[in-house]
Amino acid sequence: MITHDLRILADAMLDKKANNVVGIDLRKLGTAITDFFVVCDAESTTKVSAIAENIVDKLRTELGRKPLRMQGLENGFWVILDYGDFVAHVFLTQYREFYALESLWADAPRKEYKDRKVSKKTSEK
Repeated sequence: MITHDLRILADAMLDKKANNVVGIDLRKLGTAITDFFVVCDAESTTKVSAIAENIVDKLRTELGRKPLRMQGLENGFWVILDYGDFVAHVFLTQYREFYALESLWADAPRKEYKDRKVSKKTSEK
């Protein structure tokens, strides 16, 4: 069931044109933080905020879930949405590069998420 929730989260990011959406499975590392991180970035604080707001909206409407904690919405550099068993990180691109969160968890299995929507031109061929 968690994979379904993570896919909804990734889709919420991708709906607002997030870059480099990556899931990181922390379960085997024995961390008490959470089971999964889903990380993405965007080129502007406006896009970071839009992505974060879309995550909150989609997870509430589609899964009935609200974040336990939220940080960073006021500045749009790095928004953290904590849902308990997973945490969404929405970075401004240069902040993602600077903090290199994924490198801290380099031993963890990861999954790249791509947009599942098929364009009209592709489906007409």
